[in-house]
Amino acid sequence: MFIQAAIAFLLGSSAALAGPLLHANSSIIPRKCGTSISDERLVAAEEHFAIHKVASLSSKQAQTATVNVYFHVVSKDSTLAGGNLSDNLIAGQISALNDGYSGSGLSFTLAGTTRTVNSDWFNNAGPDSSQQTAMKKSLRKGGAADLNLYSVGFTSGSGQGLLGYSTFPSDYASNNKDDGVVFLFSSVPNGGTANYEQGKTVTHEVGHWVGLYHTFQGGCSGSGDQVSDTPAEASSATGCPTGRDTCSSAGVDPIHNYMDYSYDSCMNSFTPGQITRFKSQIRTYRGISI
Repeated sequence: MFIQAAIAFLLGSSAALAGPLLHANSSIIPRKCGTSISDERLVAAEEHFAIHKVASLSSKQAQTATVNVYFHVVSKDSTLAGGNLSDNLIAGQISALNDGYSGSGLSFTLAGTTRTVNSDWFNNAGPDSSQQTAMKKSLRKGGAADLNLYSVGFTSGSGQGLLGYSTFPSDYASNNKDDGVVFLFSSVPNGGTANYEQGKTVTHEVGHWVGLYHTFQGGCSGSGDQVSDTPAEASSATGCPTGRDTCSSAGVDPIHNYMDYSYDSCMNSFTPGQITRFKSQIRTYRGISI
């Protein structure tokens, strides 16, 4: 199944910036992503992309685009600790997302916020769960070009232990209601989740939403993440292991890339090749001219 990817997002309080909000899942140490794609499915997806790819824009055409973001706050109760993120915390996450994509030509603007108290969705939403299906069916807004973010708790079920997950652009045509990013509510800037409180979980997940794979996709062999300027990497990185080199091919592991599993403090870049790829992906599958 060509799929949903992973990293969630824990959030802090604008009303309590002096003391970050701690969540029950704050003991998570490694970044976890629910993305799984078989070699066969990847080949099929890339063949489809190659055949249907929309040509790049000429130098005289617009090279920037703004994505409307619909932010769905799903909480177990009306409290901040229960997942009810404040407007200021939401604004901080949008700002962090724009920082991550700065220089790429892609930017994001908050188009709307919904707030829903539903403890079942908050606790049990996860990849392929009935809760996430019902949540998205009820809350999703806009079309293929609009980003829907869902903040939840990931306390049990298929999402337990994740930081988040996302769909890919090519998934939209077959299941448009499923489109979007689901993330752990306390991973926003100053959220209090150890090592994952700079909002870069959403940056990573949106990377999948615009068509990027993990930097360690395929390990040391094959075509990997389909991007030539991200050195091959045998497995995901944890922490910030400077100089890590798990493949014999040229270049050390791209531990600073947003599409690895490093700590937020270690992530700081997309490569030119990744930017070229995601622009082509969103032109082709999301109708975003960039």
